[in-house]
Amino acid sequence: MIYFLKGIVHSVLKDSIVLNVNNVGYRLYVSHTSNYQQNDTILIYTYNVLKQDANYLIGFTSKEEKNIFLSLIKVNGLGPKTAINILSGTDPKTLCAAINSGNIAYLKNLPGISTRAAQQILIDLKGNSNNETSQLNYEEARLALKQLKFKVSDIDAALASINEPNLTTEELIKLALVKLRQ
Repeated sequence: MIYFLKGIVHSVLKDSIVLNVNNVGYRLYVSHTSNYQQNDTILIYTYNVLKQDANYLIGFTSKEEKNIFLSLIKVNGLGPKTAINILSGTDPKTLCAAINSGNIAYLKNLPGISTRAAQQILIDLKGNSNNETSQLNYEEARLALKQLKFKVSDIDAALASINEPNLTTEELIKLALVKLRQ
């Protein structure tokens, strides 16, 4: 397995980069292509996807990002492409905070993540009764705010920005109302 590559960025594509390592071009799917500039020398951590019908590399700017990716692909129903898409919509620190706080609204706003997938991420990566309580509190707060006639998209955005564990439903509603009234 290739642990990392060090080379010069040859090309930056929509969802990947081509890295020149000793005159061999490696295409790596990455989360944020805007972080890469042509002709920059970089070190990138890798994960090799070997399937019957596919063989490709995924690249990460840090060990932390790679570890989160490895956790995400262990979630029931998530594959490597979905996991890298999730990382394209966030950063590792914010994603971990959302998972730890049970913030399902934030997870549902990530690319390619349905309500069911967001719930599965919380179940598989947090997996304790405290997480279930947090998830329930976010859902109850969402319902209460809907009854106050706020737009669902605004509610989801407000709740998605609150990544604090152990908040009660009332505390979530108060914080979301502050954000919704801005």
